[in-house]
Amino acid sequence: MNRTDRLLAMLLELQGREWTRGAQLAATFGISLRTVYRDVLALSESGVPVISLPGRGYQLMPGYFLPPLHFTLEEASLLSFGLDAARHLFDADYARAADSAAQKVRAALPEGRRQDVDALRERVRLVDTSPPTSAALGTLRRAVLERRAVVFQYHKLHQAPALRRAEPQGLARVNGVWLLRAHDPERGEDRTFRVDRIEAAQLTAQHFERSARAPAPDPETEQPRQIFVLRFPAFLSRTLSERPSFFQTGRREEREGIVVTLRARDIASVLPWVLSWGGAARVLEPPELRETVRAEARAMLAEP
Repeated sequence: MNRTDRLLAMLLELQGREWTRGAQLAATFGISLRTVYRDVLALSESGVPVISLPGRGYQLMPGYFLPPLHFTLEEASLLSFGLDAARHLFDADYARAADSAAQKVRAALPEGRRQDVDALRERVRLVDTSPPTSAALGTLRRAVLERRAVVFQYHKLHQAPALRRAEPQGLARVNGVWLLRAHDPERGEDRTFRVDRIEAAQLTAQHFERSARAPAPDPETEQPRQIFVLRFPAFLSRTLSERPSFFQTGRREEREGIVVTLRARDIASVLPWVLSWGGAARVLEPPELRETVRAEARAMLAEP
Protein backbone atom coordinates (compact mmCIF):
# COMPACT_ATOMS: atom_id res chain seq x y z
CA MET A 1 0.00 0.00 0.00
CA ASN A 2 1.53 3.33 -1.04
CA ARG A 3 1.41 6.33 1.26
CA THR A 4 -1.48 8.06 -0.52
CA ASP A 5 -3.67 4.97 -0.21
CA ARG A 6 -2.59 4.54 3.41
CA LEU A 7 -3.52 8.12 4.30
CA LEU A 8 -7.00 7.64 2.83
CA ALA A 9 -7.36 4.30 4.64
CA MET A 10 -6.24 5.93 7.89
CA LEU A 11 -8.80 8.67 7.41
CA LEU A 12 -11.51 6.04 6.90
CA GLU A 13 -10.27 4.24 10.03
CA LEU A 14 -10.69 7.41 12.09
CA GLN A 15 -14.07 8.28 10.59
CA GLY A 16 -16.94 7.49 12.92
CA ARG A 17 -14.75 6.42 15.87
CA GLU A 18 -14.46 8.15 19.21
CA TRP A 19 -10.75 7.56 19.84
CA THR A 20 -8.12 5.44 18.12
CA ARG A 21 -4.71 4.88 19.67
CA GLY A 22 -1.54 5.25 17.64
CA ALA A 23 -0.51 1.67 18.46
CA GLN A 24 -3.81 0.44 17.00
CA LEU A 25 -3.20 2.34 13.75
CA ALA A 26 0.35 1.00 13.60
CA ALA A 27 -0.89 -2.59 13.98
CA THR A 28 -3.70 -2.09 11.45
CA PHE A 29 -1.40 -0.79 8.71
CA GLY A 30 1.77 -2.65 9.62
CA ILE A 31 3.82 0.52 10.20
CA SER A 32 5.81 1.98 13.07
CA LEU A 33 4.48 4.50 15.58
CA ARG A 34 6.89 7.04 14.12
CA THR A 35 5.26 6.59 10.72
CA VAL A 36 1.82 6.97 12.32
CA TYR A 37 2.90 10.33 13.77
CA ARG A 38 4.14 11.49 10.36
CA ASP A 39 0.94 10.33 8.61
CA VAL A 40 -1.32 12.08 11.13
CA LEU A 41 0.74 15.24 10.70
CA ALA A 42 0.34 14.97 6.92
CA LEU A 43 -3.44 14.65 7.30
CA SER A 44 -3.53 17.71 9.54
CA GLU A 45 -1.41 19.75 7.11
CA SER A 46 -3.78 18.80 4.27
CA GLY A 47 -6.74 20.30 6.17
CA VAL A 48 -8.15 17.25 7.93
CA PRO A 49 -9.05 18.27 11.53
CA VAL A 50 -7.42 15.49 13.57
CA ILE A 51 -7.61 15.89 17.36
CA SER A 52 -4.76 14.36 19.36
CA LEU A 53 -5.00 13.72 23.10
CA PRO A 54 -2.24 12.01 25.12
CA GLY A 55 -3.41 8.77 26.62
CA ARG A 56 -6.47 8.52 24.35
CA GLY A 57 -5.19 8.71 20.80
CA TYR A 58 -6.66 10.38 17.72
CA GLN A 59 -10.12 11.49 16.71
CA LEU A 60 -11.61 13.48 13.83
CA MET A 61 -13.25 16.73 14.83
CA PRO A 62 -17.01 16.17 15.28
CA GLY A 63 -18.97 17.25 12.20
CA TYR A 64 -16.18 16.53 9.72
CA PHE A 65 -17.31 14.54 6.70
CA LEU A 66 -15.26 12.90 3.99
CA PRO A 67 -15.59 14.21 0.45
CA PRO A 68 -17.42 11.98 -2.07
CA LEU A 69 -15.60 8.69 -2.60
CA HIS A 70 -14.71 7.15 -5.94
CA PHE A 71 -15.66 3.48 -5.97
CA THR A 72 -13.97 0.90 -8.16
CA LEU A 73 -16.22 -1.40 -10.21
CA GLU A 74 -15.66 -4.20 -7.70
CA GLU A 75 -16.47 -1.96 -4.71
CA ALA A 76 -19.59 -0.49 -6.32
CA SER A 77 -20.81 -3.94 -7.40
CA LEU A 78 -20.24 -5.37 -3.93
CA LEU A 79 -22.21 -2.53 -2.33
CA SER A 80 -25.03 -3.09 -4.80
CA PHE A 81 -25.17 -6.85 -4.20
CA GLY A 82 -24.93 -6.39 -0.44
CA LEU A 83 -27.86 -3.97 -0.42
CA ASP A 84 -29.89 -6.39 -2.55
CA ALA A 85 -29.23 -9.14 0.00
CA ALA A 86 -30.00 -6.89 2.99
CA ARG A 87 -33.33 -5.88 1.43
CA HIS A 88 -34.56 -9.49 1.73
CA LEU A 89 -32.94 -10.41 5.04
CA PHE A 90 -34.26 -7.62 7.24
CA ASP A 91 -37.61 -6.10 8.13
CA ALA A 92 -39.58 -3.57 6.07
CA ASP A 93 -37.88 -0.52 7.63
CA TYR A 94 -34.43 -1.78 6.67
CA ALA A 95 -35.70 -2.82 3.23
CA ARG A 96 -36.70 0.78 2.58
CA ALA A 97 -33.34 1.96 3.92
CA ALA A 98 -31.58 -0.47 1.56
CA ASP A 99 -33.50 0.94 -1.41
CA SER A 100 -32.60 4.49 -0.41
CA ALA A 101 -28.93 3.62 0.10
CA ALA A 102 -28.80 1.85 -3.26
CA GLN A 103 -30.12 4.94 -5.00
CA LYS A 104 -27.49 7.12 -3.30
CA VAL A 105 -24.66 4.77 -4.23
CA ARG A 106 -25.86 4.62 -7.83
CA ALA A 107 -26.18 8.40 -8.03
CA ALA A 108 -22.62 8.84 -6.74
CA LEU A 109 -21.16 6.77 -9.59
CA PRO A 110 -19.96 8.35 -12.83
CA GLU A 111 -22.04 7.41 -15.87
CA GLY A 112 -19.63 4.84 -17.25
CA ARG A 113 -19.18 3.08 -13.91
CA ARG A 114 -22.94 3.13 -13.33
CA GLN A 115 -23.51 1.36 -16.65
CA ASP A 116 -20.90 -1.28 -15.78
CA VAL A 117 -22.56 -1.97 -12.42
CA ASP A 118 -26.02 -2.19 -14.02
CA ALA A 119 -24.68 -4.58 -16.66
CA LEU A 120 -23.10 -6.81 -14.01
CA ARG A 121 -26.28 -6.85 -11.94
CA GLU A 122 -28.20 -8.07 -14.97
CA ARG A 123 -25.91 -11.11 -15.16
CA VAL A 124 -25.32 -11.87 -11.47
CA ARG A 125 -28.32 -12.49 -9.24
CA LEU A 126 -28.61 -13.25 -5.53
CA VAL A 127 -31.56 -15.56 -4.89
CA ASP A 128 -32.60 -16.26 -1.30
CA THR A 129 -35.10 -19.11 -0.89
CA SER A 130 -35.21 -18.93 2.90
CA PRO A 131 -38.58 -18.29 4.60
CA PRO A 132 -39.93 -14.72 4.67
CA THR A 133 -38.55 -12.46 7.37
CA SER A 134 -40.51 -12.66 10.60
CA ALA A 135 -42.72 -9.68 11.37
CA ALA A 136 -41.16 -9.68 14.85
CA LEU A 137 -37.66 -8.87 13.58
CA GLY A 138 -38.19 -5.11 13.48
CA THR A 139 -39.49 -5.05 17.06
CA LEU A 140 -36.60 -7.20 18.29
CA ARG A 141 -34.05 -5.06 16.47
CA ARG A 142 -35.46 -1.97 18.17
CA ALA A 143 -35.41 -3.75 21.53
CA VAL A 144 -31.70 -4.55 21.09
CA LEU A 145 -30.85 -0.95 20.20
CA GLU A 146 -32.97 0.63 22.95
CA ARG A 147 -32.17 -2.03 25.58
CA ARG A 148 -35.86 -2.66 26.27
CA ALA A 149 -37.39 -5.93 27.39
CA VAL A 150 -39.95 -7.64 25.16
CA VAL A 151 -42.83 -10.04 25.64
CA PHE A 152 -43.92 -12.46 22.94
CA GLN A 153 -45.63 -15.74 22.17
CA TYR A 154 -43.07 -18.48 21.49
CA HIS A 155 -43.87 -21.63 19.51
CA LYS A 156 -41.70 -24.68 20.20
CA LEU A 157 -41.88 -27.99 18.36
CA HIS A 158 -44.78 -30.15 19.60
CA GLN A 159 -45.64 -27.69 22.38
CA ALA A 160 -48.38 -25.14 22.93
CA PRO A 161 -47.38 -21.47 22.51
CA ALA A 162 -45.99 -19.91 25.67
CA LEU A 163 -45.82 -16.28 26.77
CA ARG A 164 -42.17 -15.31 27.26
CA ARG A 165 -40.40 -12.22 28.55
CA ALA A 166 -36.82 -11.57 27.46
CA GLU A 167 -34.07 -8.96 27.46
CA PRO A 168 -32.66 -9.02 23.89
CA GLN A 169 -28.86 -8.95 23.69
CA GLY A 170 -28.25 -9.51 19.99
CA LEU A 171 -29.44 -10.99 16.69
CA ALA A 172 -27.63 -13.34 14.34
CA ARG A 173 -28.56 -15.01 11.06
CA VAL A 174 -27.24 -18.58 10.97
CA ASN A 175 -27.86 -21.00 8.09
CA GLY A 176 -30.77 -18.91 6.80
CA VAL A 177 -32.46 -18.51 10.20
CA TRP A 178 -32.62 -15.39 12.40
CA LEU A 179 -31.77 -16.14 16.04
CA LEU A 180 -32.27 -13.94 19.07
CA ARG A 181 -29.92 -14.17 22.00
CA ALA A 182 -31.61 -12.86 25.12
CA HIS A 183 -31.55 -13.05 28.87
CA ASP A 184 -34.58 -14.79 30.36
CA PRO A 185 -35.18 -13.13 33.75
CA GLU A 186 -37.74 -15.73 34.84
CA ARG A 187 -35.27 -18.59 34.33
CA GLY A 188 -32.25 -16.51 35.27
CA GLU A 189 -30.20 -17.55 32.23
CA ASP A 190 -29.37 -16.63 28.65
CA ARG A 191 -31.45 -18.32 25.97
CA THR A 192 -31.53 -18.46 22.17
CA PHE A 193 -34.88 -18.08 20.37
CA ARG A 194 -35.66 -18.70 16.72
CA VAL A 195 -37.19 -15.46 15.47
CA ASP A 196 -39.52 -17.27 13.05
CA ARG A 197 -41.14 -18.94 16.09
CA ILE A 198 -41.86 -15.58 17.75
CA GLU A 199 -45.27 -13.96 17.36
CA ALA A 200 -46.95 -10.85 18.80
CA ALA A 201 -43.66 -9.35 20.02
CA GLN A 202 -44.21 -6.16 22.02
CA LEU A 203 -41.78 -3.71 23.57
CA THR A 204 -42.13 -3.03 27.28
CA ALA A 205 -41.14 0.07 29.27
CA GLN A 206 -38.51 -1.91 31.17
CA HIS A 207 -34.87 -1.11 30.34
CA PHE A 208 -31.95 -3.42 31.09
CA GLU A 209 -28.15 -3.44 31.09
CA ARG A 210 -26.44 -5.28 28.27
CA SER A 211 -24.70 -8.52 29.16
CA ALA A 212 -20.91 -8.73 28.99
CA ARG A 213 -21.21 -12.02 27.08
CA ALA A 214 -21.07 -12.18 23.30
CA PRO A 215 -24.42 -10.99 21.85
CA ALA A 216 -24.49 -13.52 18.98
CA PRO A 217 -25.83 -17.05 19.57
CA ASP A 218 -23.00 -19.58 19.68
CA PRO A 219 -23.62 -23.32 20.07
CA GLU A 220 -20.14 -23.79 21.57
CA THR A 221 -20.70 -21.47 24.54
CA GLU A 222 -24.35 -21.98 25.41
CA GLN A 223 -24.90 -24.23 28.41
CA PRO A 224 -26.28 -26.58 29.55
CA ARG A 225 -25.98 -28.76 26.45
CA GLN A 226 -26.58 -32.38 25.49
CA ILE A 227 -24.28 -34.22 23.09
CA PHE A 228 -25.78 -35.92 20.03
CA VAL A 229 -23.67 -38.08 17.71
CA LEU A 230 -24.74 -39.28 14.26
CA ARG A 231 -23.05 -41.15 11.41
CA PHE A 232 -23.64 -40.56 7.69
CA PRO A 233 -22.39 -42.38 4.56
CA ALA A 234 -19.14 -40.98 3.15
CA PHE A 235 -20.76 -40.04 -0.17
CA LEU A 236 -22.83 -37.40 1.65
CA SER A 237 -19.75 -35.39 2.59
CA ARG A 238 -20.49 -32.49 0.25
CA THR A 239 -24.21 -32.46 1.10
CA LEU A 240 -23.41 -32.32 4.81
CA SER A 241 -21.25 -29.27 4.14
CA GLU A 242 -24.12 -27.61 2.28
CA ARG A 243 -26.73 -28.38 4.97
CA PRO A 244 -25.02 -28.02 8.34
CA SER A 245 -26.95 -27.84 11.59
CA PHE A 246 -26.61 -24.70 13.69
CA PHE A 247 -25.89 -27.03 16.62
CA GLN A 248 -23.03 -28.84 14.86
CA THR A 249 -19.77 -28.62 16.81
CA GLY A 250 -17.72 -31.45 15.34
CA ARG A 251 -17.20 -33.59 12.26
CA ARG A 252 -14.69 -36.33 11.55
CA GLU A 253 -14.07 -38.84 8.77
CA GLU A 254 -14.02 -42.52 9.79
CA ARG A 255 -13.85 -45.79 7.90
CA GLU A 256 -17.57 -46.39 8.48
CA GLY A 257 -18.58 -42.91 7.36
CA ILE A 258 -18.80 -39.32 8.58
CA VAL A 259 -19.45 -38.75 12.29
CA VAL A 260 -21.18 -35.49 13.17
CA THR A 261 -21.46 -34.15 16.72
CA LEU A 262 -24.21 -31.75 17.81
CA ARG A 263 -24.64 -29.88 21.09
CA ALA A 264 -28.14 -28.67 21.88
CA ARG A 265 -30.39 -27.98 24.82
CA ASP A 266 -32.78 -30.82 24.09
CA ILE A 267 -33.83 -33.43 21.53
CA ALA A 268 -36.55 -31.20 20.09
CA SER A 269 -33.90 -28.72 18.95
CA VAL A 270 -32.05 -31.21 16.73
CA LEU A 271 -34.91 -33.54 15.76
CA PRO A 272 -36.09 -31.69 12.60
CA TRP A 273 -32.55 -31.67 11.16
CA VAL A 274 -32.01 -35.34 12.00
CA LEU A 275 -35.32 -36.39 10.45
CA SER A 276 -34.60 -34.39 7.30
CA TRP A 277 -31.89 -36.91 6.40
CA GLY A 278 -34.24 -39.91 6.48
CA GLY A 279 -32.50 -43.26 6.51
CA ALA A 280 -29.11 -41.71 5.74
CA ALA A 281 -28.66 -40.70 9.39
CA ARG A 282 -27.65 -43.26 12.01
CA VAL A 283 -28.00 -42.14 15.63
CA LEU A 284 -25.02 -43.29 17.67
CA GLU A 285 -25.93 -41.50 20.88
CA PRO A 286 -27.82 -40.84 23.03
CA PRO A 287 -30.31 -43.74 23.04
CA GLU A 288 -33.13 -41.28 23.80
CA LEU A 289 -32.66 -39.62 20.42
CA ARG A 290 -32.72 -43.01 18.69
CA GLU A 291 -35.99 -43.91 20.40
CA THR A 292 -37.50 -40.51 19.55
CA VAL A 293 -36.62 -40.99 15.85
CA ARG A 294 -38.21 -44.46 15.91
CA ALA A 295 -41.35 -43.08 17.53
CA GLU A 296 -41.58 -40.33 14.89
CA ALA A 297 -41.14 -42.88 12.10
CA ARG A 298 -43.89 -45.11 13.52
CA ALA A 299 -46.20 -42.13 13.85
CA MET A 300 -45.56 -41.19 10.22
CA LEU A 301 -46.42 -44.71 9.06
CA ALA A 302 -49.51 -45.09 11.26
CA GLU A 303 -52.86 -45.60 9.56
CA PRO A 304 -54.93 -42.41 9.27
